[in-house]
Amino acid sequence: LSTLNIILPVGISFYTFQTLSYTLDAYKGKITPTRDFIAFAAFVSFFPQLVAGPIERASNLLPQILGKRTFSYKKGVDALRLILWGMFKKVLIADTLAPDVDYIFAHYDALNSGTLLLGAMYFSIQIYCDFSGYSDIAIGVSKLFGFELMSNFKFPYFSKNISEFWHRWHISLSTWFRDYVYIPLGGSREGRGKAIRNIFIIFLVSGFWHGANWTFLLWGGIHAALYLPLFLV
Repeated sequence: LSTLNIILPVGISFYTFQTLSYTLDAYKGKITPTRDFIAFAAFVSFFPQLVAGPIERASNLLPQILGKRTFSYKKGVDALRLILWGMFKKVLIADTLAPDVDYIFAHYDALNSGTLLLGAMYFSIQIYCDFSGYSDIAIGVSKLFGFELMSNFKFPYFSKNISEFWHRWHISLSTWFRDYVYIPLGGSREGRGKAIRNIFIIFLVSGFWHGANWTFLLWGGIHAALYLPLFLV
């Protein structure tokens, strides 16, 4: 099938979700729409988390933009510590592993199974340190300016099962799909059959959000299949 070669703005998936949540919350009466366009524009384009999250809600970030902020030495120290920790994960771990991961993935047909397994383990560490490292930097930079963003990762690889994993990995995205897709579809309130349908929908949509490719839809389907047995217990 033909495809459209469109140059998309940086971070479009993140600020699209933020503006969607603002619109939906205002429509449902959960928040009062702001008349301050500058505050709204700052919420949509808040630079620390614009590129890769966490995906913020207007109910949390907008009042902080409209309110008065004061600098705190303790918060400043905590912020710098968080930024340094994020840089350590991103630069020293993720970027160090990246060349080996790229090589193994590019030459998978010529390498033995042990090396491929090592590549998969390296990639798991790389993607976590890359993404959570960025989130830590974004949260830390925001804290320097007096803003408190939501936590996006809580040691997901220590989860006991796939359900707990999705409560700890990219929390701002998983809670977004829960609040704006799963629950409006009926959640688990309308019988087991529709609940199973809704779970598959949110995981397939999540896969599509990560990339417009059949492999990502397959990825979403696999996660839904792994999640269902825990849900049905």
